[in-house]
Amino acid sequence: MGYFDAASAAPLHPIARQALQASLDEGWADPARLYREGRRARVLLDAAREAAAEAVGCRPDELAFTSSGTRAVHSGIAGALAGRRRVGRHLIVSAVEHSSVLHSAELLEASGGTVTQVPVDRAGRVKPSAYGEALRADTALACLQSANHEVGTEQPVAEVAEVCRAAGVPLLVDAAQSLGWGPVDGDWSLLTASAHKWGGPSGVGLLVVRKGVRFAPQGPADERESGRAAGFENIPAIVAAAASLRAVRAEAAAEAVRLRELTERIRARVPQLVPDVEVVGDPVRRLPGVVTFSCLYVDGEALLHELDREGFSVSSGSSCTSSTLTPSHVLRAMGVLSEGNVRVSLPAGVTEEDVERFLTVLPGAVATVREKLGAPGSEAVVREADALVVDSLGKRCPIPVIELAKVIGDVPVGGLVRVLSDDEAARLDIPAWCEMRGQEYVGEEPADKGAAYLIRRVS
Repeated sequence: MGYFDAASAAPLHPIARQALQASLDEGWADPARLYREGRRARVLLDAAREAAAEAVGCRPDELAFTSSGTRAVHSGIAGALAGRRRVGRHLIVSAVEHSSVLHSAELLEASGGTVTQVPVDRAGRVKPSAYGEALRADTALACLQSANHEVGTEQPVAEVAEVCRAAGVPLLVDAAQSLGWGPVDGDWSLLTASAHKWGGPSGVGLLVVRKGVRFAPQGPADERESGRAAGFENIPAIVAAAASLRAVRAEAAAEAVRLRELTERIRARVPQLVPDVEVVGDPVRRLPGVVTFSCLYVDGEALLHELDREGFSVSSGSSCTSSTLTPSHVLRAMGVLSEGNVRVSLPAGVTEEDVERFLTVLPGAVATVREKLGAPGSEAVVREADALVVDSLGKRCPIPVIELAKVIGDVPVGGLVRVLSDDEAARLDIPAWCEMRGQEYVGEEPADKGAAYLIRRVS
């Protein structure tokens, strides 16, 4: 198996497949109807709700099924903000939240509300005290993921929930990445999750709203799912989602031990096998199957294509992809290298042989991409009185960093290199390169186009 992107979507669990097929014959009718077929569908829906609620650790009547995890986030944030509109319109989020949370925050700001982003450390973890400092009299809601989708770092949810509870502010937890491994600790108020992250079918999300939390569903009124998710329930998919959640939970303890050993092997050996690599994320408080690293002088998209040709499916939060042309907001918030970023997220059942084959293939794939991205010639370098100037205007990362690396040895120790770049990714990648290579990042200066980044040679 070469599928190493389970954090995006886990392969369908065998139990989910069985439950889906079995419920297609029984769960097609309207569960709101009182005739025989409707009653059968209602029994299936109620049983699935009870199973999912048991896994979450909530009451069945607190849990609603939505059409996706993203819809659960959007509905949860909108409903909680509306329910507490008399308190105010201030929202707190971490800087590394999933885009669904950040898009909801942007919508709030566009309508006149205010948002505070709580920073993270270099491992991607928030400080509970930072949430306390962000709380205000008009704070309506706080949001925090249970674990990060890009680097796997687990967040101190219980501690943050305690801080928020003391201030009377509800906390919404995005548990999409962690719920398959176990319930979320702490006195949280709302929770969201997505079935395709734990091996259930796509198109099923969970929205949990604890009793006592002020919540006002937004949009036209609908009698389905307590008014929190409009439309006819996809009962076969819901049954499969609940059945697979129960199944993966039963396997979670043993599988977590096995996957942690494999990801630790990747974390330890990648820097040994590939030069100029930074492994990111918390080394201890992390999801069992996720490991992320960034490679200097590598285009992330090109590396993903090279690994795909070798039979491995991985993902990237790299700045250097044609789809975004901007650094990953998670890596930017952490202040780590974004270029050449690879996220390996191992699915349940992956073998030791699969991981060993990946480690065998990776060095050659990185070398191939680096060779293709060799820096342009010396015509891009100009010597000025106070610095060596590298003109990288119009060039995408990692080219500016490659050109910097090639000329840093041409200045004396204590000398300066000024890199001109109009690629937004350079603002993150050049300081990260300096930290990795033991050089001093002096700062950024305005330029006629783009910006000038100053680096002092230390060694």
